[in-house]
Formats: sequence, structure tokens, C-alpha cells
Amino acid sequence: MNRVTVDFERCKECEYCLNFCPKKTILKKSESVNKKGYYGVIAANLEDCIACGICATMCPEGAIKVEKNI
Repeated sequence: MNRVTVDFERCKECEYCLNFCPKKTILKKSESVNKKGYYGVIAANLEDCIACGICATMCPEGAIKVEKNI
């Protein structure tokens, strides 16, 4: 299974990862606020992840890490 790890505290809610994910289900907006006051994203539905890495590439904060076939 692929793994997507989000550093919740680094996320600034830009939503690039949400907008560019080809599966549109891997990441979702959190219901809680991080220390910077943003509703960050969290990883969800990882069984649908194809580990393309687009979310990590698009993240301007470097808050996302993708690992293939863990």
C-alpha cells in the first residue's frame, strides 16, 4: 500500500494538493486548525493512492511526503 504523510503544522491551506490530485480522494481538509491557524489537509482513502507524487510536488510548504508500496 502507498503512504501519504502530511506535516499538518506546515500546511497553509493552499489546497494545491487537493486540486491537482488525479484521484481527488487521497487528501481531505481537516476539521481542526493547526498552530498557524489554518485548516490543513489530512491523508484519507490511501487505498486509492497511485503514489504519483503530484501532491508533494505541488505543495509550496514541502508538507507532503509520498512513499510507494510500503
